[in-house]
Amino acid sequence: MNRPLMGASLSILALGVAACATAPAPESGYLTSYEGLSLREDTVRASVAQRRDDAAARSITAVVLERAELMPDAAAALTPEEWGLVLGEIDRQVCYEVSERFGIVEEGGAGVGRIRIAATRVSATHPVGSVASAAANWFIPGPIGVRVPGTTGGLAAEAEMLDIDGRQVAAIVWARNATVVGTDDPSLSRVGDAHQLAEAFGDMVADAFAPPERKAGPVGSPDPCARYGPRNRVEGFVTRAVTGLYAPEASGARRPPTPVERQTSQPEPQTP
Repeated sequence: MNRPLMGASLSILALGVAACATAPAPESGYLTSYEGLSLREDTVRASVAQRRDDAAARSITAVVLERAELMPDAAAALTPEEWGLVLGEIDRQVCYEVSERFGIVEEGGAGVGRIRIAATRVSATHPVGSVASAAANWFIPGPIGVRVPGTTGGLAAEAEMLDIDGRQVAAIVWARNATVVGTDDPSLSRVGDAHQLAEAFGDMVADAFAPPERKAGPVGSPDPCARYGPRNRVEGFVTRAVTGLYAPEASGARRPPTPVERQTSQPEPQTP
């Protein structure tokens, strides 16, 4: 690596290390209750506040997944196609991760909970900065890449699990920005970073909602998340390998059509 490029890389590395933490997301008002949320201190890149009633969570063995919603403030700067990409990926990743700990069903009943999800902030990825990052990363060996400071995007989301009577069993308020130094790939899409970060959010939802002794296990057959397509898709990996850029469209992720669109309404907030 030549000296100017090495110097630039080291400067970006220093900035990335200094700015790796994500500020906590403000409460959006989407959850039925924010009572009892505790900020986790064991996360580095993400801000996570969560609560769970372990006894109630143990009584839930299956869940109905409501389609992810977009809060009005998060939707302001996005086109319908862009927010469709983000919400479709959130649906997909939450289903994939939650299905390793709970059964996925279409209707409620005994032992069945309900999971509600909303994207509360989508920060745009800067396409020009992504091109510069992809070019620079050709000269940097290994899986860790660098991004141009000030051009990365992010995602904030909230989710809760309710029991059959509508009582909140578990909840999470999560936010993460793509890092300047790390494995978050640059993208020409304004929602490239938010789309990538949906996987991390899905993993945190499953971890936050399952009781501690219920570890990830085999998924039932047929796959309850098959409507989102195969769990491993090669299209996006090939695009990244060839161009160095993350392409949400190449992943094939879309909101799958359903026979009947669920008409969900905002539950009444719980009284403390």
